[in-house]
Amino acid sequence: MARDIETETVGTALVDHGRRRFIGTATLAAAAASLGLGMGRAEAAEPPTARSTAGSPLPTGFKSLKQIDAGPLNIGYAEDGPADGPVVLLLHGWPYDIHSYVEVAPILAAAGYRVIVPHLRGYGTTRFLSAATPRNGQQAAIAADMIALMDALKIQSAILGGYDWGARTANIMAALWPERCKGMVSVSGYLIGSQDLNRAPLPPKAELQWWYQYYFATERGRAGYAKYTHDFARLIWQLASPNWSFDDATFERSAVSLDNPDHVDISIHNYRWRLGLAEGEAQYDALERALAAFPTIKVPTITMEGDANGAPHPEPDMYRAKFTSRYEHRLITGGIGHNLPQEAPKALAQAVLDVGKA
Repeated sequence: MARDIETETVGTALVDHGRRRFIGTATLAAAAASLGLGMGRAEAAEPPTARSTAGSPLPTGFKSLKQIDAGPLNIGYAEDGPADGPVVLLLHGWPYDIHSYVEVAPILAAAGYRVIVPHLRGYGTTRFLSAATPRNGQQAAIAADMIALMDALKIQSAILGGYDWGARTANIMAALWPERCKGMVSVSGYLIGSQDLNRAPLPPKAELQWWYQYYFATERGRAGYAKYTHDFARLIWQLASPNWSFDDATFERSAVSLDNPDHVDISIHNYRWRLGLAEGEAQYDALERALAAFPTIKVPTITMEGDANGAPHPEPDMYRAKFTSRYEHRLITGGIGHNLPQEAPKALAQAVLDVGKA
């Protein structure tokens, strides 16, 4: 059973419940990792007051933090909203944590949703149940963790939301287990990858943005990330969101999650696995074969992008054809970077509400 480990009250926020129209144009494209933004998208500006900036008052935590055994893990997660409400599962990226959604969760809870925000393997209070389990960061393993979490919580289906690793995980869940996904909000769109695709070289300017992936391929990189984890994460935050003026308290609130004893191993394995430099586990081979075919996603979806995302991300026109149900892309303006849920929480929450009304 899930158990509470901490309770804290946070405020709620008002949100416009007006439904936005899904755009259903069909553009033929293949999934690829390139830079830039496409045409013909809805644009929305996030009010500056909605952003987490230096000197701004911030919620310091979630209403409830819990732990539950699920698959190979004891997963730590935040929960808010009514226990019998429709479920939203929100997934964070690297090197961030559940606090990316600390301002999103109360908005959705106030709208009647049960909000679940888990620490992925290698983050926060999530721990492996066995010391013998490989510290595996491959994409299929993380997605399987989230299906196991839903099973443990007896959640049949949920709206999925995510960015970075969290968006990739949501994509995989929606593609391979569509019956578990009522709809999806995916920052940076379609992020399912394969080792074969990642073996292909990119143009030099694109390769430059993946500098840390090549650093992690070396033992020097592993040692460097282990020694300077917080400094490294802060640099990634700054590069990925160049206009986000987060303060020290905001960063340190999340950086604590990177002190997880498995974080370095999971991070290094994830990036080495992508390049074919580390093996995955045989139990995920069938899932990876299915993902290597880049399956379409057949659930209602809103994809989102910040207009100042400094991290590698695909152009929306390149992944449009991967979504075959009701679909809309939203460009969020105002200097919004890679960590869109924390930089533009109202926009992310509104997208979840709109998908839920589809």
